[in-house]
Amino acid sequence: MPIVTSWKLPSFLVIVFTFVSCSFSSIFTITNNCPYTIWPGTLSGSGSPPLPTTGFRLDSGQVIKLTSVPGWSGRIWARTGCTFDVTGIGKCQTGDCGGRLECDGNGAAPPTSLFEITLGAGNEQDYYDVSMVDGYNLPLLVQPRGVYGNGACNATGCVTDLNRGCPKELQVVEGDGYEEGGGVVGCKSACEAFGSDQYCCSGQFANPTTCQPSYYSTLFKQACPKAYSYAFDDATSTFICKAYQYDIIFCPNTNRNKRPSGAFPPPPLPPSFRWPNEKVQQVKSSSSIPLPLSATIFVLVAIISVFAA
Repeated sequence: MPIVTSWKLPSFLVIVFTFVSCSFSSIFTITNNCPYTIWPGTLSGSGSPPLPTTGFRLDSGQVIKLTSVPGWSGRIWARTGCTFDVTGIGKCQTGDCGGRLECDGNGAAPPTSLFEITLGAGNEQDYYDVSMVDGYNLPLLVQPRGVYGNGACNATGCVTDLNRGCPKELQVVEGDGYEEGGGVVGCKSACEAFGSDQYCCSGQFANPTTCQPSYYSTLFKQACPKAYSYAFDDATSTFICKAYQYDIIFCPNTNRNKRPSGAFPPPPLPPSFRWPNEKVQQVKSSSSIPLPLSATIFVLVAIISVFAA
């Protein structure tokens, strides 16, 4: 009997520890607020498993939640103007990932607005950003929710429609069927448009001393000051947090009508939006986040099974 008793407590602790470790997974809530269908794609970094889906259709107004694992790193973006057959083969006007609905390890073809994140394992912090280093195709807002511990998290993104004022030499013009009269569906980076080492921060410019903001990256930065505009734009573009959920909203300012024409002026920010220099106070600590019903049942079953042994 004493032997059984000595086994119960360590076993119970192992079960609880395993459960608590898994509970630090983050949820990506992806919302399509655009007035048209988009096809989000996901790409895992080296050593990270793929998310539950690597590419999918998301109609206007729809929302999907993807659960990650602790320590996950990767990218999330949206494709536009896609057509796929019943086998998932096709193409997209922007953000294409190998001509398939499921990206399956293929990255986004530029120009594409990117959300990039590395989740901290255990109590380690998350590092995240929105990047226009590979160009731009859609407005994008990222808001952390449910902060662990006593920290604060920052919203970031590029909520201005850069396609409206994209310089002609950087424009990607749509094919047919995207919008009446045609229009700009993407804005290339200067690196993609011109290919020079200076714009690409490569060769002799592959360090923060020699690679400085260009005329084109400055245009991007002025319109979207919290997003990466070129490769070494770290100081104002990378953010640190520990959150239970990240809300990823494409076209956060649209009312699902057709996009207006005209040059850049930034649209009004949504009422709930806070830029990174405005601290978002702690919402919930890890100890106050309620367990879902299935998780509660798991813990109860674990306790009963251990002490019944």
